[in-house]
This record gives sequence, C-alpha cells and structure tokens, in this order.
Amino acid sequence: MKHWIEAARLRTLPLSVSGIIVGSMYALAHPTTDILTPTEVFNWRLFGFAILTTLGLQILSNFANDYGDGVKGTDNDDRVGPKRAIQSGVISRKAMKQAIVITAMLTLLSAVLLIYFAFTDTNIFYTLFFLGLGILAIISAIRYTVGNTAYGYRGYGDLFVFVFFGLVSTLGVNFLYSKEIDALLILPAAAIGLLSVGVLNLNNMRDEESDRKSNKNTIVVKIGGAKAKIYHYFLIVSAMVSVLIFSILSNFKFDQYIYLVTFIPLLKHLHTVSKNENPKDLDPELKKLALSTFALAVLLSLCIIFFFSDILVNLFLGGR
Repeated sequence: MKHWIEAARLRTLPLSVSGIIVGSMYALAHPTTDILTPTEVFNWRLFGFAILTTLGLQILSNFANDYGDGVKGTDNDDRVGPKRAIQSGVISRKAMKQAIVITAMLTLLSAVLLIYFAFTDTNIFYTLFFLGLGILAIISAIRYTVGNTAYGYRGYGDLFVFVFFGLVSTLGVNFLYSKEIDALLILPAAAIGLLSVGVLNLNNMRDEESDRKSNKNTIVVKIGGAKAKIYHYFLIVSAMVSVLIFSILSNFKFDQYIYLVTFIPLLKHLHTVSKNENPKDLDPELKKLALSTFALAVLLSLCIIFFFSDILVNLFLGGR
C-alpha cells in the first residue's frame, strides 16, 4: 500500500483540483438570472464527482507516467528526482498496467455519473460532448508517456496540462453547473493552467539531462535550461497578472485581494529558480509551487464568494 500511495504522488493531487475549486465556487457565488434562487446553479453532488473525476485523472496520469518512463528506460540512475515504482522494482510492470486499466475504468465511471447528474436526459448534445471530452482526457492521461507516439516525448505535455487542468477543469466544471461559459472566468482558468504547466516545467528542468539521454524531448530539452528558466518566469508571472486582471474586472474591494498573500511564495519560488545551478535542488520547489497554486485557488474562491455574496445581499435587501 505504501508503494502504491507513493506511485499516486499525493503531492500532485491538490494542484489537480485547483481548477475544480475555482470553477465550482464561482458557480456557488455567481447570481443566476432568477433572483429567487440565486445559488441554485451550484450542486454539491456535482462538486463531489468533479473532484473524484479529476483526482482519478491525475492518479491515472501518474501511474501511466511511471509505467511509460519505466518501460522506456527514461527512469534510470541518471534521474535526479525520487525513484519511481517500476524503476525501483517495488511494483511490477504487469501490476502497474492493471492499475492503469482499473483507474481508467473508475475514472470513466465517475465522469459518466458526473455528466448524468449535470444533464440527466435534458440535453443529449452536451452529454455526448462531455462524454467525449472525458474519454479524450483519459486517453491523453495515458498517452503522455505510454506508447511509441507518446506526446510527452515530443514536447506537448505542457499543452495537455494547460488545456485539461486549467481551461477544461475550471471552465468545464462551471459549465456543468451553469450550462453557459462566463468569459471572465477564462482569466483564473488560464492562471491555474499556467501554474500547473509551471509545475511540469519545473519537473522537466530537474530531469533535463536524463530526459535528453533518453530522447524524451520535453520543451526544456528542446530549448535548453537557460531559456527554460525564462519560460518558467513567463508562466508564473502571466498567471499572477491574469488573476489580477480578473480581480480588477470583477471590481474586487480592497479586502478581497487577500489572495495576494500567495504571491509571496510564488515570488520567492521565482527567486530560487533564478539562482539555481543544480537541477537536483529544484525538486523541493515542485511541492511548494503545487501547494502555492492550491492556496491561490482556495483564497481566490473565497474572495469570489464574498464579492458575489455582497451583491446578493444588496439585491435582497434592496427588494424589500
């Protein structure tokens, strides 16, 4: 059990649900067109299955990554990070392959239930669209490192993370509640996606040399460590700017900028990366960046709730 928990990489799980939290809390707080039921758009059952589905996708991706890199020999003695399950031999290839199949089935089941509770039988087009999106997400999670055409070995992992753990996670779950796309929500969705890519980029910066030897052509391998740092600055700074623009456009009050405290560890993280000369020393930064992203998602969600709650209170009081 200990080895399976390690293979699931628990430190990546808070990051994976960050978009779900922001998109869901936006739905909880955002007033609907019906003044009598301003928060009816939110549903705790949908929230629960959205969390389960996203966790399933993340764990599936972690298992598949362990399997794919292990089979290809990418995880070897040259690797800087902690030893993987197949690399160290604590879990066999056969057992990991079975775990991938089981996790994929459970994730698909959770996704089907999520879609059913969101649309029931009211909109067949939305149902089929999200079902296809869910299947695509599962396939993409596996194909990141598994197979001869694994896209993670061609430098497309960043795009997958940005789309699925940023845009799809945040905007998609909000659509399941509201049945509409709020253009303003694209900004925090992009921020979560950029920070998630930052975690992946940090991982690839740490493993640059071993990845290059194994022909795993991540963006870091393609552009080199020096430019990868600049790329990393762009990801983190762009995420912070996106959230700030969202706050300004949402007319946040002064006390609703409390989420800015999470910028402190993000800026300290950038300073650490800028001074880094030993890739091995970047490993602790993975957890710090992931938790900082999760903290930003939680605090921003609270600020969103407080902002729209004030609007709702004024609407009700004004109508009396």
